[in-house]
Amino acid sequence: MILALAGGVGGAKLADGLANALGPDELAIAVNTGDDFEHLGLHVSPDLDTVMYTLAGLANPATGWGQSGETWSFMDALKKLGGPDWFRLGDRDLATHVERTRRLADGESLSSVTRLLCEKLGLRSMLLPMSDAPVRTRVRTDEGWLDFQHYFVREQCRPALREVRYDGAESATPSAGLADALAAPTLEGIVICPSNPYLSVSPILALPGVRESIRACGNVVAVSPIVGGEAIKGPAAKIMKELGAEVSALGIARWYTGLVTTLVIDRADEALAPSIEALGLRAVVSETVMRDATDRIRLAGECVALIRAGKT
Repeated sequence: MILALAGGVGGAKLADGLANALGPDELAIAVNTGDDFEHLGLHVSPDLDTVMYTLAGLANPATGWGQSGETWSFMDALKKLGGPDWFRLGDRDLATHVERTRRLADGESLSSVTRLLCEKLGLRSMLLPMSDAPVRTRVRTDEGWLDFQHYFVREQCRPALREVRYDGAESATPSAGLADALAAPTLEGIVICPSNPYLSVSPILALPGVRESIRACGNVVAVSPIVGGEAIKGPAAKIMKELGAEVSALGIARWYTGLVTTLVIDRADEALAPSIEALGLRAVVSETVMRDATDRIRLAGECVALIRAGKT
């Protein structure tokens, strides 16, 4: 079995490739829930839903979030009533949040609800929230501390970021599914998808015991989310710069040093390979930009091959 860590659009794309390259019993996907929040009385899980919709073939390719063919009657009506419309919930997407909130209120765990939603959408892959306990990413900016979605969506990442923390992580535990996957005797290795290292990967690593379990695995492949000094999507490059990190695949390698054994970088960054390997990581050059399903499956296949080669 291979365990993938994912969050956001880039993570969802590679997770989809892995789901197509591996059987349902060969893959578990643990997803960041640090950006979950309560909105309009609903429990919203943006990264979980992005991965779930992508694997179900429902994702909106234009936005990377929400569902394709979405309508906006609810948001239009809410705006007319003076309600907060800064976080857009489409009519189809809204049904997911309503059903999740209803089941959570009835005492079901986030893992249980996620499993049921995936079944209803026809997913065969094992999709796991990183924790059933609330962990909330917050950021300190030049305008003070902000909840993640306020920074990311309402403020469009405009304020300069100075610090990131993961409230609740120290007292939370990994979900049973994630803990079982990390301890499974059949675990071949771990793939860290090209997700934002600060916003999507670090909340998972902040859970007690997770970083240590990943390090103990000793066969970890990560795909760089930075290509040619730029993020493919999202604020990763801006955040790295504002936190004083080098915005490059080498900067990603430094961040993952001691945790990852192999870093997959794009051909645009091939010249950085010797510097990455000087840090003790193996650098593998590939085409990491996933423009279509073919790219996803090809890159996923390469990651699987690297895991299985590293296991022998």
